[in-house]
Amino acid sequence: MSYPEQIHIEHHISIEELNKRIKTLEDDTKVLRRLYFIKYRYEGMVVSESAKLVGITKRVGYIWQERWNEKGYEGLIPRYAGGRPSKLTDTQKERLIHLLDQNDTWTTEEVRELIFKEFKVGYTSKQIRIILRNMGMRCAKPFTHDYRRPKNAEDILKKFAKD
Repeated sequence: MSYPEQIHIEHHISIEELNKRIKTLEDDTKVLRRLYFIKYRYEGMVVSESAKLVGITKRVGYIWQERWNEKGYEGLIPRYAGGRPSKLTDTQKERLIHLLDQNDTWTTEEVRELIFKEFKVGYTSKQIRIILRNMGMRCAKPFTHDYRRPKNAEDILKKFAKD
């Protein structure tokens, strides 16, 4: 048996506007889950039932509802504090980009060793990939080289393509 809610949900927008925002936010799953929670509350469900439907605890449901009541939709947008500051300074990152431009291909391990050798800073391979992605670079799996492939494989292919 459900008890009546003691904390009222504010209706900042209409149910139609809420459904419209839900449809446009299909890619942003964090905000989408929060909007579904609010929608269930609009429909009269209690916090515990709404929280269970979206897969959160009742306490988190009350936090989301409190943010909704205070700020409306803007209160549902996750607030990230930023995390730990980078071990590399901006000038070191610029120098790293310059060093990486000297060669076309790098392995993650090579970049990790380069950073340690140049700046005496240790990173995991996963963090190296994150740093490279933030610098606008991309990681790719290297092609395997078939030992049976002849040295003039492109010439042979061109010859057969002409025939």
